[in-house]
Amino acid sequence: MISLITILILLACVVLAFFILIQNPKGGGLQGSFGTMSSQVMGVKQSTDVMEKGTWTLISVIGGLCLISVMFFAKPEGATKAKSTPAQSAPANGAKK
Repeated sequence: MISLITILILLACVVLAFFILIQNPKGGGLQGSFGTMSSQVMGVKQSTDVMEKGTWTLISVIGGLCLISVMFFAKPEGATKAKSTPAQSAPANGAKK
């Protein structure tokens, strides 16, 4: 199960990197190169909204998957066995005369 979650995290990271790389706060970059098609279909303002929502969604997915993946790790040996009984010492012998 952990390998499936790891693959999903890596896939989400690649898609997130793609979303971040095509965004440019000044409106240029790769999004500006493909802007003619997106402005005819969705409009320029809506394409940036989709990119921003996609970025925040992927960040949330990655964070959630990371938190879920912790549940599938094996616990260390010492963490599962708590020592509840104190160590017993030998009874004290009184001095006999």
